[in-house]
Amino acid sequence: MLSVILPAYNEEKMIRKASARIDEILTAERIDYEIVFVNDGSKDGTWEEITKAAAENPHVTGVCFSRNFGKESAMLAGLAEASGDCCAVMDCDLQHPPETLVEMYRLWEQGYEVIEGVKRTRGKESALHRASAGLFYKMLSKAVKIDMSRASDFKLLDRRAVDALLSLPERNVFFRALSSWIGFKTASVEFDVQERTEGESKWSTWSLIQYAVRNIVVFSTAALQFVTMAGIVVFIAAVILGIETLVRYFMGRAVEGFTTVILLILIIGSLVMISLGIIGYYIGKIYEEVKGRPRYLIARKIERRAAHTA
Repeated sequence: MLSVILPAYNEEKMIRKASARIDEILTAERIDYEIVFVNDGSKDGTWEEITKAAAENPHVTGVCFSRNFGKESAMLAGLAEASGDCCAVMDCDLQHPPETLVEMYRLWEQGYEVIEGVKRTRGKESALHRASAGLFYKMLSKAVKIDMSRASDFKLLDRRAVDALLSLPERNVFFRALSSWIGFKTASVEFDVQERTEGESKWSTWSLIQYAVRNIVVFSTAALQFVTMAGIVVFIAAVILGIETLVRYFMGRAVEGFTTVILLILIIGSLVMISLGIIGYYIGKIYEEVKGRPRYLIARKIERRAAHTA
């Protein structure tokens, strides 16, 4: 059986559309399936729509968080609740085309354990958003040592891969990178990002920046290495300036004014503050891990009716 996990945050207009579209495609292909909606603390009527979709379709189940825990937690909750032999994660807004699920499922039948959805095109975006997204993925690729240029959360995982992913103990999770890090026999499927028919994207330029910073810190020590490199650069500049100052001193020409000193103090002070901020961010994430709080809390759940009648 294929479990399709759909995290949902303020997607009341898309729940039943997504359910109906996935049902139509998978039923036509005679693929046994379940749909697991995860309501990530939505402020609209998303949970009510999930309840209605479950009443209409016995293959639909739902999980409702006690508050908003973020997309990463929603994806992991869906994987944990899923009962399928393989699990696909996709966006509730149908920008990930459901038709691609069939191609992914056929590859899984051939023995592949991780099938990654790779973006062929990104759809319609503003120039600013496209540029910021490009910079974001370049930063991530260099930081996590995995090519993330066309990566997405649209993936299908075998049950063994799902269990391996869920066994990882960290609280702060970067699903897109970890699902590649676990290994297993991997294949990829290209898809074109579809246009939203309802609502607006939850990803702004600022949220992309926050997402990049968080996941770089969660998945790598690249930011700490930046602190080291910045320290080396400043040290080299200080040595050069020190030599110049000594040369001028012995030649009888002292450095005029305090401009150089002031600039050095400002530059070094700025680097020290940035470095402390980066180190503090890492310490904050370590503090969150040490507390060991759960990744999410489930307030309500809808059981799959088909499971009771089996």
